[in-house]
Amino acid sequence: MTSVEQEPARALFAGASRRWVRLLPWGVAFVLCVALLPTTIQVLSVDYGLNGGIASALAVAQSAPLLLAVVRPLQAWYVIFAADVAGALALLAVDLDDQNVWPFPPMEIVGYVALCLALGLREPRRTLLVVWLATAGANIGLGFVAPGGTSARSALLTILSGVALLLAAALRERYEVQRRLAEQETISEAERERRTLLEERARIARELHDVVAHHMSVITVQAGTAAYRIDGLPQDVQEEFTSIAATARESLGEMRRLLGVLRNEEAHGELAPQPGLTRIGQLVEATVRAGVPVEFTPCDADVPEVVGLSAYRIVQEALANVVRHAPGAPTRVSVSESVSESVSTGGARLTVLVVNAPPPEPPVAPLEEGGTGHGLVGMRERVRLAGGALDAGPLPDGGFRVAAQLPLTEGDLT
Repeated sequence: MTSVEQEPARALFAGASRRWVRLLPWGVAFVLCVALLPTTIQVLSVDYGLNGGIASALAVAQSAPLLLAVVRPLQAWYVIFAADVAGALALLAVDLDDQNVWPFPPMEIVGYVALCLALGLREPRRTLLVVWLATAGANIGLGFVAPGGTSARSALLTILSGVALLLAAALRERYEVQRRLAEQETISEAERERRTLLEERARIARELHDVVAHHMSVITVQAGTAAYRIDGLPQDVQEEFTSIAATARESLGEMRRLLGVLRNEEAHGELAPQPGLTRIGQLVEATVRAGVPVEFTPCDADVPEVVGLSAYRIVQEALANVVRHAPGAPTRVSVSESVSESVSTGGARLTVLVVNAPPPEPPVAPLEEGGTGHGLVGMRERVRLAGGALDAGPLPDGGFRVAAQLPLTEGDLT
């Protein structure tokens, strides 16, 4: 019979989140020990007529290890099982009558059943089977030497111990299954968030590639045609423009090769100019047509394309979430430029705010099954890469608020 000796000794229910659950095994063991110890001494010495010293020694050996069972139930079983068998043999030396229960008095059965519960909560199936077979074997063996005129109830302990072992083992295995399922769900959720983050980063990289590719193409064309558009350029200046055009074309090719792997066959229209602030109004109009009243405050500021693209995607995802999760909810969208004098957040910043009230009626099912992005994960990643800040969360009245601040100064963007 073996146990998992490599693991450090831990009390039963030591991993429970609630303190009273962690203390419960100790409390039960203490109550049993305090109750059974004097009771066993009294019954063995008075009712059975056993010597007081022997009765006290047997009572201590049969009751005190219940405290040890909270941490090491198998080691406690060795002591209690041997003490119970020794007590049954010791009772053969006294005169027993019809009122005496042999080989195990009731208080010994109570302690042994409690011990079996502790064993079932800690030990593997093989160990529990060996414990039960040893209990049944001891009962059968003692039955052959049962004295006449006693009430032999050896089968009672066998039945009760088996039920206790089976019940505790079933509870432990059910808890283990639930714990592993919770761990798998946690791992799966973390993996989904990681995959979503990687997908959003790839999408952002593809969009930034299109933005940068547009500017690099303009540089290439301007540098390559400078000699034809500007008369009287010195030869060394023409060679400089030619070198700039060649370097720009080479850089554009390298960037396309490096980031081309981020594209896939399902990504359509990514070579077209990326949307910016001027396209947010179209998003609002489409949302209004979907049945969501939207109040829109536009911004005509001239912002970098990266910032405009991030603002567009944030509004796009926020409005898509309103359509899916709060159809018909009054929504306010505002895009504004501000200047902060704070040391930590100084400089011009673009503020994007999307606030929706609770829906008139809770939706029975989402109106849209697919989203345009990846929700708050994608928003946070875009704002983080732009060097801004995002504040998103539910409102006390049941609505939802998304507020993003994106830096407009070139130093903050880098």
